[in-house]
Amino acid sequence: MMNISLRALRYVVATADSGNLTEAARRLNVSQPSISAAIAQFEAGCGVQIFVRHHGKGVTTTIAGTRIINEARLLLNHARDFGQNAQAMADEVRGEIAVGCFWTIATHFMPSLLSGFAENHPGITVSLDEGDQQLILDALISGRTEIALSYEFARPEEIVAEPLAELSPYAVLHVDHPLARRDSVSMADLRDEPFILLDLPHSRDYFMSLFRSVGIEPQIVFRSRAYELTRGLVGHGRGYTIQNVLPRTQTTHDGGRVASVPITDRLEPVRVVSLRLRRQAPRPAVEVFARHLKSSFSPGGVFAPGTLSPTRTVR
Repeated sequence: MMNISLRALRYVVATADSGNLTEAARRLNVSQPSISAAIAQFEAGCGVQIFVRHHGKGVTTTIAGTRIINEARLLLNHARDFGQNAQAMADEVRGEIAVGCFWTIATHFMPSLLSGFAENHPGITVSLDEGDQQLILDALISGRTEIALSYEFARPEEIVAEPLAELSPYAVLHVDHPLARRDSVSMADLRDEPFILLDLPHSRDYFMSLFRSVGIEPQIVFRSRAYELTRGLVGHGRGYTIQNVLPRTQTTHDGGRVASVPITDRLEPVRVVSLRLRRQAPRPAVEVFARHLKSSFSPGGVFAPGTLSPTRTVR
């Protein structure tokens, strides 16, 4: 049975993150030969090649190496928490956690979530990793993040979801559009209107499924990966879009005005969830953050269903 030092684990993870020994040595403020020797000893001890060396072009991880590095990240996180908690004079949980978040969710919810969490748990530092759904899932599987706030799109079996809220789709129209004056609209009302699609991985599949469920083909005139750009185009009268997460203001970034109108059809909502790796036991600091998310989205919480978005047009 080999003895693994935390220093060796740090060297291995830093090399994987940097892609070369020189950069890893600079980050850790140690010599390159020290890192090279530690990695060679680590590989010899576990009998697995972790890195493939490319002369003058750094290193890449092997398949087995990727799995080892993912476990190494978890061990280092536990070790860091142990050290911080051992030094603490109080019972307060301390540590650092890496949280993933879907782009649109981060924009609307994370400022308040992180602010409230910092006030209640000043001993826990949070770093945020934003991205689309595929980036969120990849970060969890690789160990770069330990918990994420996102949707339940394309969730693999190895990732477990904790439900937080269900958000129904709204039609977002220019404020002067005739349909914007209604209390609600149907998908049939929108059939011939120009549609602006939020074109993110998995998100586009969800929006297109709404049209398929009612047998309508949308008239797509523009696609964008930027949430606010789709709203901005609506604010200039270029078409309508469909969104589930709506800001509390109906003014776009460049001063345009839009209206959010409920859709009467029985359409599938999006499910906001917290995500984590099934096989990974959450650390105490991660558990605390998970409880904070659950509380924030629970009835009476800041983000309780029904308080997320305006239900009537703002003019």
